[in-house]
Amino acid sequence: MRRLGTGDAVVIGLGSMIGAGVFAAFAPAARAAGAGLLIGLALAAMVAYCNATSSARLAARYPESGGTYVYGRERLGEFWGYLAGWGFVVGKTASCAAMALTVASYTAPGASRLAQSLVAAAVVLALTALNYRGVQRSVTLTKVIVTTTLVVLAGSVAGIVIAGSPDSANLTPFPGSGADGILQSAGLLFFAFAGYARIATLGEEVRDPERTIPRAIPIALGITLAVYAVVAVFLLLQLGPDGLASTSDPIATAIASTSWSALTPVVRAGAALAALGSLLALVLGVSRTTFAMARDGHLPAPLAAVHPRFAVPHRAEVAVGVVVAALVLVTDLRGAIGFSSFAVLTYYAIANASAWTLGARRVVPVVGLAGCVVLAFSLPLSSVISGVVVLAAGALAYLVLSRRDNASS
Repeated sequence: MRRLGTGDAVVIGLGSMIGAGVFAAFAPAARAAGAGLLIGLALAAMVAYCNATSSARLAARYPESGGTYVYGRERLGEFWGYLAGWGFVVGKTASCAAMALTVASYTAPGASRLAQSLVAAAVVLALTALNYRGVQRSVTLTKVIVTTTLVVLAGSVAGIVIAGSPDSANLTPFPGSGADGILQSAGLLFFAFAGYARIATLGEEVRDPERTIPRAIPIALGITLAVYAVVAVFLLLQLGPDGLASTSDPIATAIASTSWSALTPVVRAGAALAALGSLLALVLGVSRTTFAMARDGHLPAPLAAVHPRFAVPHRAEVAVGVVVAALVLVTDLRGAIGFSSFAVLTYYAIANASAWTLGARRVVPVVGLAGCVVLAFSLPLSSVISGVVVLAAGALAYLVLSRRDNASS
C-alpha cells in the first residue's frame, strides 16, 4: 500500500545514511586531505546524489529486489549484473568489517590492534548467531539508533563549543591538501553516505513516487551533508587535522579533550550502538544478496539453503559471518573503508551506466559514472589494488562457470 509521503521518505533516507560511518570515516579522510576533507565531503555527497537519482529511475522501471544486480542484468547484460552483485557482496562485507572495527575502537580504546580485532570478531560472530535465529533490525530499533546518533553528535558539537577549545588556526591554511588528497578523502567519505539508495527503492511504498522520490533524495542528502559538515568542522577545530588523522575514535577523542570529558563513555556507547545497528543491517543485506546470487547459480549452490525452522538463509549468513570475522583479523579500519568504497563505487558505476541506457536525462548518470570512477581510483593504492584483484577474481569465476554451463548444455 502506498502510504508514505515526502517527509516519511526523507526520514527513511536519514535513517539509512546517518549512522556509524560518521564515527569512523573522518579520521582516514583527514589523513588523506587534512582540512581539505570538507571539500571531499561535498564531492562525496554529489556523487551519492547522482547514484541515488540513477537508482531511483531504474527502480521505477524494475520494481523488484536486487538493486543494480537486476538493473545491470536487464540494461547491460548478464555479466554486468553479476559484477554489480559481486561488487555489492564484497564491498558490503568490507563494510561489515569496518563497522565491527568501529565497535571495537569505541568500546576498547587504547587496546592493542590484536585485542580490538578479537573484540570485532566476537561482535560479528554474536550478531551472526542472532541473525541465524531470525532476529532482524526492526523499524523501532532503526528510530532508536538514528535518534541516539543525532543526540550523540549534537551533544559532541555542543561539548566542543561550550567546553572545548576550538581553534580557527586548525583550518589554516585551507584546504591544506592538493587535488589528489581531496579526491582520496572524497572516496573514503563516500563510505559515510552508504544507505542513501534506500530512498530509491521505495517506489512501491510511497504516494506519487515519480514526484516524491526525486524530492526526498536531495532533501535527505542535504540534511545528512549538513550534519556531517558541522561535525567535521568542529572536529577539525578541536583536534586539528593531524589530531583527527591520528585517532580511530575521533568524536570520543574530541569530547575527551574538553572539560566535558565525563561524557566520553556516553559518546562511546552511542557510537557502539550506531555501529552495531549498521552491522546488523549490513549482515542481513549481504547474506540476502549472497543467497540470491547462489540461487541464480552465480555463487555456490549450498548458500541458497533456507533454514526449515527459522526461515532464514542460514548458510549464507554463516558464510558472511565467518568471512567478516576473518577479515577483521587481517585488516584495519582504514583498509576496510577503502576497499568497501572501491567495490561499492564500482557497483554504482554500473548503476549509472544502466541509467544512461534509459535515454532522456543523461547528465546525472554521466556525472555519476565519472564521479564513481574518479573517486574509486583516487583511493589509497592498497585499496585500489585489492579492489581490482577481488573484482577480477569474481569476473574470472563468472567466465569459468559460464563456459562450463555452456559446455554442459
